[in-house]
Amino acid sequence: MSLFNVVLILIVVGVLLWLVNRYIPMDHKIKSILNIVVVVVVVLWLLSSFGLFSSMSHIHIGN
Repeated sequence: MSLFNVVLILIVVGVLLWLVNRYIPMDHKIKSILNIVVVVVVVLWLLSSFGLFSSMSHIHIGN
């Protein structure tokens, strides 16, 4: 994955999160939880895509 694709995905995720925060009426606590979840998922995805978090490939859910 090229650096351009990573930056483009980060911009899209950031804009989508901003749109959700700005225009969808939710309780402040729910917005905070949503923001934290999105940031954690993006950080884990970045670490995995750059090979710094290779143990993600060993995680299996279910049988």
